[in-house]
Amino acid sequence: MSTEEIRKEQQFIDGLYARLEDLREQAEASVRRALAQVGTGLQARLERDVLVAEQSGLLSALDGGENGLCFGRLDFSDGRAHHIGRIGIRRDDTERTPLVIDWRADVARPFYLATGYTPMGLRRRRHLTTQGRTVTALHDEILDLTDAARTGHEGADADAVLLAALDAARTGRMHDIVQTIQAEQDKVIRAPQRGVLVVEGGPGTGKTAVALHRAAYLLYAYREQLARRAVLIVGPNPAFLGYIGEVLPALGETGVLLATMGELFPGVHATGTDTPAAAEVKGRSEMADVLAKAVRDRQTVPHGAAEIDHEGYGTLSLERAMAEDARWRARETGLPHNLARPHFAFHIIDALTAQLAERIGADPFGGENLLGPDDLAQLGKEIATSREVHAAIEEFWPTLTPEGFVADFLADPSHLADTDAELIRREGGAWTPADVPLLDEAAEILGEDDSAARAAAEAERQDRIAYAQGVLDLSAGSESFEFEDEESEVLAAHDIIDAERFADRHEEADHRSAAERAAADRTWAFGHIIVDEAQELSAMAWRLLMRRCPTRSLTLVGDPAQTADAAGVGSWRRILQPYVEDRWEHVRLGVNYRTPAEIMEVAAQVCRAVDPTFEPPSSVRATGVRPWAREAEPQALAEAVAEAVKAETPEAGRLAVVAPRTLHPALHAALPDVPPGEPDLTRPVVLLDPRQAKGLEFDTVLVVEPAEYGVSDLYVALTRATQRLGVLHSAPLPKALAQALEEA
Repeated sequence: MSTEEIRKEQQFIDGLYARLEDLREQAEASVRRALAQVGTGLQARLERDVLVAEQSGLLSALDGGENGLCFGRLDFSDGRAHHIGRIGIRRDDTERTPLVIDWRADVARPFYLATGYTPMGLRRRRHLTTQGRTVTALHDEILDLTDAARTGHEGADADAVLLAALDAARTGRMHDIVQTIQAEQDKVIRAPQRGVLVVEGGPGTGKTAVALHRAAYLLYAYREQLARRAVLIVGPNPAFLGYIGEVLPALGETGVLLATMGELFPGVHATGTDTPAAAEVKGRSEMADVLAKAVRDRQTVPHGAAEIDHEGYGTLSLERAMAEDARWRARETGLPHNLARPHFAFHIIDALTAQLAERIGADPFGGENLLGPDDLAQLGKEIATSREVHAAIEEFWPTLTPEGFVADFLADPSHLADTDAELIRREGGAWTPADVPLLDEAAEILGEDDSAARAAAEAERQDRIAYAQGVLDLSAGSESFEFEDEESEVLAAHDIIDAERFADRHEEADHRSAAERAAADRTWAFGHIIVDEAQELSAMAWRLLMRRCPTRSLTLVGDPAQTADAAGVGSWRRILQPYVEDRWEHVRLGVNYRTPAEIMEVAAQVCRAVDPTFEPPSSVRATGVRPWAREAEPQALAEAVAEAVKAETPEAGRLAVVAPRTLHPALHAALPDVPPGEPDLTRPVVLLDPRQAKGLEFDTVLVVEPAEYGVSDLYVALTRATQRLGVLHSAPLPKALAQALEEA
């Protein structure tokens, strides 16, 4: 093995990190200079804030690419050579020559796609293994077999780098896979942005990693469009988002919004839980019609006539026919409830004005009404400003908020069948993830009457314009002509800008990133949405997401075989038919990179007991370690789990105990190093239920009391391990699992 090759690569890496430090210092200096500016005008602050935001974003990208900055090199048959890395860095020369190529660039594709049969112009592909900033190993693949040059770092196994990454101990955080992206994954990552792409894959196929790298690629290839609209990534639970949270920053991308469904209604953080049956009812598509009907039922009319005291003119009578006509006219506008309310109010006020005019302006001798147009206008103004009249309007067509309306609906879900109503009935309590699509649907049905806010904003703008005009007038009035040169013209501020543009230039700007603004705006339209575990989302959740992406530019990632949520739509066709019909592309990942063959076969037999045609993804490796099962008495089960954890921990890396939620109190008591609450995946041992385990991976997994799992949950639990799997139980094992473990 040639140490000279390692020395050369180390020399390159040293120079690369020196350039990275230069870029970081330049960005930091730019931020310091901007913050040190003493300008106090709004324009100066705007320029400063923009510069700080840009340079801070650059710093984040540089910091993210620090670890494993360069991981490969391409040597082409024509003599060209390129190093490949997590981010692109250029030399400090006049041509801005690339020093390391971003893995997303087209020129980097041969690193992932070239084979001996299709070398794509490559002579050699080199993988660099680094620890910190030190090159520790090289692995060369010769693709041009006519090339006699050898380095001593050629490997007989082309998958050595991939297998080394798969066998490495887990850390509790997902890492990027830029060094080991496989050809089938690369095609998905670089698929065009437009349209709906469904990426289906069984456990361990890397579909989540592919989705994250697809987000990074889209932001690189379509940055101009997506930088303004942002990319949304929806994950199944907070633990999962924490698990994947470091991947995109490591790839130099920080402008992505990661959220669960429970976080997609601004101002609401859904921390409550529903029973599976309640979540299923709330997730049905029919709930949209149910909520719409509940809103219409809040648009009421008096049974007979409503008496309204009106100071100075006695009692007004809001008759049923009058209210019905106003309601019909308001509904005919087709506007959401709150936006239609002013129309209802206008017709009520108009009708009451006519009633009052008829009373006080009637000619006692039977002639025409004695009130003229000005009198009628004054009466209408008095009616319109009457608190009593507005109280009556509020009673029959109330202003509603999504939170208040949905809370009232859940307290009395009378628009549902009795059985369903009892499942979701709730007074107070925390919002649940299944409530969020209901809140979003309610917001659509209700709308927001922002006319008052817009009027206030316009009034404030007019005040700014008036102030700006005063400044310009003062500038003009104080102009001195004492030394005026008749042959020259000196321009002042009032000569080149009017008050309106002057005021607009000094309006406070919003310097938040697109992702930050999107998180606070329910009506934000994202440039692209990626949904992980997409098969689990309800029909109502899909209505919410489709509203967030009117262009239907989505990547859906999941596996129908792992559908466990009763509200989950499951079938891709059922999910997409209402929105894009059959205009979507389906890709299936068929290689299991995570789960050893010994474990995968056990999990597959569990599924085949329900579906004999089930075919799992093919595992690329075996560990030689057989899954095991151990029985314990019910009262001793928690202690048996604790003993198994202790026995496995010395070689476990990261260990997960996956158990039904009902057993968690006893297991927390038996595992004092595993605190209750949201699981911290960076700890050596974590306790999860099957739903929390979705999308995660651990070196060792202990599955507890599998008889209490459904088939999908059991399939998920059994396929989280990368090395070792154990099963502990007091109840008899499911027949298929017992047989599979005996045969393993």
